[in-house]
Amino acid sequence: MSAAGPSRRDKLLVNLDVGKLQGLEIGALGKPLVRPDEGPVIFVDYADTATLREKHKNDPTVIAADIVEVDAVWGSQTLQQCIGAQRKVDYVLASHVIEHVPDLIAWLAEIRAILKPAGVLRLAIPDRRYTFDILRPESRIYDVIDAYLRHARAPLPRAILELNNLAREVDCREAWDGPLNVRRLRPLGNPADGIAQARDTLANGTYYDTHCWVFTPVSFAELCAGMAELGLLDLACAYYFETPRNELEFFVGMAPGVGQEAIVASWRGMRDSLLASRTYQKAPPGFWRRLTSLVLLRKPRRRLRAAIGKARVKWRGRRARLRGA
Repeated sequence: MSAAGPSRRDKLLVNLDVGKLQGLEIGALGKPLVRPDEGPVIFVDYADTATLREKHKNDPTVIAADIVEVDAVWGSQTLQQCIGAQRKVDYVLASHVIEHVPDLIAWLAEIRAILKPAGVLRLAIPDRRYTFDILRPESRIYDVIDAYLRHARAPLPRAILELNNLAREVDCREAWDGPLNVRRLRPLGNPADGIAQARDTLANGTYYDTHCWVFTPVSFAELCAGMAELGLLDLACAYYFETPRNELEFFVGMAPGVGQEAIVASWRGMRDSLLASRTYQKAPPGFWRRLTSLVLLRKPRRRLRAAIGKARVKWRGRRARLRGA
């Protein structure tokens, strides 16, 4: 641990004796948080090692040869079926994975099912305020429930369209210093490609890797509280680390709850603590909505205002006639 604070790895492995505990990491690729020579760990991914190395052979962010040997492929089967019907683990690690999961509720439930009674889930999550998701709205509870009711196995059209329309190249430090001139941010997607991909997904179930969910630390806490209130989440907030300045991710530790009320309270506690924090960067009310509107509306914004004005005039006239009658 440095003088500046705990390292990224330290934040994810708080109080875990990895040499003695049975671990499982999802989506480790070539940078596992715990190596097999450090302790027993199961590596899980959506594809086997050969497929992952082939996919990432030209990816400058991944050294294909370093990709770990995948022990279990989590796809059509449940996570419990993948690792063995009776097998349980002490901890699960997932770094920048949760935002890609089509069905958030089912994913968390399947992880909960393989944890021992004192087991924990540790997550590293991108903070949309400092990433290419900066213009995207934060994920809402009813979108999460919609994906759950659909048993989504691939990103839904909404997420694909949103990413292709709103993803922007963002410098993390500039986003922290803000405000950004959003009109100068380079688009990373193509709306026409988004429509084609969405149609392909609907027709053929094709999987397009997408950020299905978009979070800030506060919105994540509120979303988890909402899921817990509805009986859809049986994991409490054990701890968190807010997004450090000039960085783009936050960290959350989760553990099996001791009752619905306590679980909800743990997530509300995280939210309230963040909002009271002196170091948590807060935008003025409506800031992100206005930021997005600059990109979404531009010239159409004037037409929208004109249409709203006409509707108001029409309603006022109707109301006057009703009063006269």
